[in-house]
Amino acid sequence: MNFLSHFYFERFATTPERVVGSLLPDLLKNADKAFILKPNNFEDQIGAKPLQSELLKGWNGHIEVDRLFHNSDYFFHHTHEIKESVKNELIGLPIRPSFFAHIALELLLDHLLIEHKAVSIAKFYTALERVDRNSLRSFLVTSELKDVAKFDAFFDRFIASQYIYEYTDLVQVTRALFQICKRLWSFDVHEDQVLSLSSKLSLYVKENMKDFHDIYQYIHYEMIDFE
Repeated sequence: MNFLSHFYFERFATTPERVVGSLLPDLLKNADKAFILKPNNFEDQIGAKPLQSELLKGWNGHIEVDRLFHNSDYFFHHTHEIKESVKNELIGLPIRPSFFAHIALELLLDHLLIEHKAVSIAKFYTALERVDRNSLRSFLVTSELKDVAKFDAFFDRFIASQYIYEYTDLVQVTRALFQICKRLWSFDVHEDQVLSLSSKLSLYVKENMKDFHDIYQYIHYEMIDFE
């Protein structure tokens, strides 16, 4: 799941560290795809410090949410249907339709959370701004991140950009999808391609994603006893 969907499950968290922990695996991946941490290997050191412990709880929640999501019938159904819906739009581009459909589903879910006012983007960014940066850095150092300064710089840019607000607009979501794909493939797209694909995604959301609450209810139920 994408950033806002992970925030959805921690939107009532009492500490910003719990929220940031729930976003941290994806933040690290976006900062540098080589950033791979295993903080649970250092649970004793991290667990002894309350704010770092909150970061770890958020981290573990993120891993469990993604596991449930990627193994759900909802995920398999919609990624297949989105792939079939957009594959003709991707002809001539090196993008793998199954990959595109996977990422599209995640961003469309974020879009729907915004549209239905299920989360507050302002509160999302407030949590990021209020996290204790020293505790965050210590968590990363203890987890053996080799370049904390690089993550710090990315984290500041991520907050300053406020780009999650753009997900209110499906044209901007489509542009974001192409930018994500450009991390893996080299290609150019014209504005008419962006608009055509955006139209396809808009129609898919309108006709096929009225059930979007179902996946959040399913994951919430499955995580009732998760700590």
